[in-house]
Amino acid sequence: MFIGRYYHTLEENRRLSLPKNFRKIETNWIITRGLDGGLFLFRAVNFKEELKKLSQRTFTKKAHRDFIRLMANDAKELLADDNGRVSLPEYLTEFAKLKKQVVIVGSYSKVEIWDRDQYHHYLEKIQAQAEKIAEGLNDQD
Repeated sequence: MFIGRYYHTLEENRRLSLPKNFRKIETNWIITRGLDGGLFLFRAVNFKEELKKLSQRTFTKKAHRDFIRLMANDAKELLADDNGRVSLPEYLTEFAKLKKQVVIVGSYSKVEIWDRDQYHHYLEKIQAQAEKIAEGLNDQD
């Protein structure tokens, strides 16, 4: 389980040091485009499970095919070095508009990587609606 918020610096050659709590859990990762402006970083085994669930949906629906493409086509395997650093692909750092200052957040089964300014802008937007979001959750989702 991944939880918490960590502030890090994107190093030269797009290297990023993962939080120690996350390093203890995994060294083999899959990174892909995220939703809402960040990147998703999955444990390799969890990513395979997520794709398996997605692939069980009917391929005749365009939305299903498109979402699998978005998740799988841009995915890349990453292996953390002995210091817990990973090298992010250039195309994904461009997609997420990552600059020097980044935020790494635990989102239960995955990790999200955001540009610091983008993350705080997004967070401000959803915090103002926290009660409305909570009320809108359906127990059957």
